[in-house]
Parts: sequence; structure tokens; C-alpha cells
Amino acid sequence: MSGHSKWSTIKRKKGAADAKRGKIFTRLSKEITVAVKEGGGGDPEGNPRLRMAIQNAKGANMPKDNIERAIKKGLGGDASSYIEQTFEGYAPFGVAVFVDCLTDNQNRTVQEVRAAFTKNDGSLGTNGSLEFIFDRKGVFALPVTEEMNIEELELELIDGGADDFIIEDDYLTVMCALEDFGNLNKKFEELSLEPENAELQRIPNNTKAVDDEGFKKIMKLVDTLEDNDDVQQVWHNLEVGEGQEELLG
Repeated sequence: MSGHSKWSTIKRKKGAADAKRGKIFTRLSKEITVAVKEGGGGDPEGNPRLRMAIQNAKGANMPKDNIERAIKKGLGGDASSYIEQTFEGYAPFGVAVFVDCLTDNQNRTVQEVRAAFTKNDGSLGTNGSLEFIFDRKGVFALPVTEEMNIEELELELIDGGADDFIIEDDYLTVMCALEDFGNLNKKFEELSLEPENAELQRIPNNTKAVDDEGFKKIMKLVDTLEDNDDVQQVWHNLEVGEGQEELLG
């Protein structure tokens, strides 16, 4: 569990940093636009993928106007230009990196992602090469309140498919198998609980620790990838050592 916990801390802190730069809004807007087309229209009540995308956008304090514009783009057909693309490779010191993209120009994305790896002493691998390192899981981040009975809540969520829990920084992170994601999302709705974030993530089943200089070098690659507008998510199996969180800036 310690590996999951330290890894999730990086993702949360990076998410907060991205929100300050406005980058996360670009990612969320794309997901909303694609959800309208792929999920079945602009009504979140009848489109679970859109409902979740809007929920995540609200959790990131994305303005209502941005959400509405993204929905209109999807209704107007703009989503048809986006193609899902993934990349697998290694950062320095053998740290695995998985990149999820939504792009309207695959050639551009390939060139830019490859350049990011090369300039930061990493290397791209073939698709499928990291399957043994990452598991696809549903992950829900629920703010913890004083009124919550965590033990009772966990039992309810296990009934909905939850198989792992982490309590950290006033958040209850709930994990489930890929196939239980929809059922667990419904369970949250039944309990009238709204997670701040709900998504399918690539969870590393093993992690790698490096020294401070190595940590900064690897995170430079991650930052470069996350700053690319075609990149939706960057997953990795870097473990955070004591005090290394402060190096994120």
C-alpha cells in the first residue's frame, strides 16, 4: 500500500499544480467533448461518461462556462477529430512511463512525445511493453468529513465493488477493478456521495525509488509531457522518497 499511497500523492500534487496553470482545464474540456459523442449525447443524466467528466471538471473548479462550451463542441461534431493514442516508455533509471493522449494530429503527437522522451534521457517502447507493470483500475477520490463513519462506508463500497482504500490528506481514495467501475460509481450515487474525482487510472504494481537528483530528472520528463496539450494523463511507477515531495515546487 505504501507504493500506491506515495504515488497517489504525486498525482494529487501534480494535479493541483496543473490547475494553477490552466492545463487541467484543457484536458477536462477534451474529455467532456469526447464524452458527448462517445457516451451518447449532451444530457449527463443519460450519458454516464459525460456525467463523470462534468463531475471531475467541477471537482477541479472548472468554470461552468467552460463546461458548457465543451459540451457544445461535442454536439457540434468537434469530438470526431480527436483520436485516442497511448505511448509506453522509460524515464531515466528504468522508471516506467505510460502516456494517454487525445489528439487531432497523430503525427504531431508522436513527434512531440518522442522528443520529450529523447530530450530527457528517456526512451519510447512498443505498445504493450508495460502491461506487466500497470493495472487498469477505477479510482475515486472522496473528501472526508467529520460526519462520515469510515468503517461503515467502506463496507458499503465493498458491496459495490471496492477492493482497496487509502486515507490521506483528508481524502478517502477508493479503488476497484476495471470491470467494477460502473457499479461502484452507481453505489456512490445511491449513497448520495459525490467524489471529487472519478476515473480509470493505470496503477503501478511495483515502484522504483531514486535519489533526489534522479527524482528531479524524471519529474522533468513528466512535466514536459504533461505540458503538452495532446497529453491527457501521464502515469509512472516512480516512488516518492522522504522529503522528495518538496522538490516538486
